[in-house]
Amino acid sequence: MFRFPAFFLALACLLSCAPEVHAAPAREKPNPRQESAGGIRHSLLITGSTGTYLYDEDSRLIWETPGASHDGYILENGNVLVSVDNEAREFKAGTQEIVWSYKLDPVNAELGTVLRLEDGQTMIVERGTRPRILELSPEGKTTREVPLQPEADDIHMQTRMARKLPNGNYLVPHLHAFKVKEYTPAGEVVRSIPTDLPAFGGREEHSWPFTAILLPDGNIHVNLTHGNRVAEFAPDNSVAWSLDNGDVGGRLSDPCGAQRLPNGNAVICSYAQQDPEKPRIFEVTREKKVVWEFFHPKARAHEVHIVTTNGERVAPVMR
Repeated sequence: MFRFPAFFLALACLLSCAPEVHAAPAREKPNPRQESAGGIRHSLLITGSTGTYLYDEDSRLIWETPGASHDGYILENGNVLVSVDNEAREFKAGTQEIVWSYKLDPVNAELGTVLRLEDGQTMIVERGTRPRILELSPEGKTTREVPLQPEADDIHMQTRMARKLPNGNYLVPHLHAFKVKEYTPAGEVVRSIPTDLPAFGGREEHSWPFTAILLPDGNIHVNLTHGNRVAEFAPDNSVAWSLDNGDVGGRLSDPCGAQRLPNGNAVICSYAQQDPEKPRIFEVTREKKVVWEFFHPKARAHEVHIVTTNGERVAPVMR
């Protein structure tokens, strides 16, 4: 793991302004809260339909912004990059000051993915009559447009969390197509991973791909929303690993966002979780052991960015 001094300075500034936390009644479990028998503590950014929230490792809320949000990151300088209310916005650390933004083109209907690329540009995905990936310069100008092939009549179900690959291509989940597709910058599909597998119950189980993450070993982690399943696909598209509710005591409820940690563990969002006895977000090992949980009274976790673990910045970010 690596330390980022600038980030921790920004985080320290946020913490200094955090509200005083009062103890909950003895018989009442506090919310939000983290539980881990092994002492794991994460700071995390949550995006979702109820708002965007940044929590420290003691589960204290240190920043939030209203609006239905879809994707988001804490950048190395502590700023927050988030897709919210059909706009990509970068907020200055600890404030509501917007230092960069892009509004959805009126030709389309929804803005989903937002991602800061290594070259300083920002990648976004628009859904609508012209579904596409855009790369935007720091000045907000479009430097690349990649047309997408979602195979969906329902605009809302065209795409979810797209990511750029080290080879310059793009990995895009298409929900109603039951496929994760790899696109070249010219928009050519060079790989298609089907998710409506008989072993997963076919299309009747609604194993819609939501999150697709390239892992260091070449496998691809995919969250399958209404199918309440997580899977890893090998380079030949075979299933290398999978997780369902029988493995994790019913914790999966519409698993949307995810992050893979450097230790190989998976952090999973249960977007539709309503049971107060079950976590909104949890961490599970390769051996399918739940080692960390985050409980919240109202947050609907669409995506998550684990920022630090026990005081150390999480790097690289695989989500």
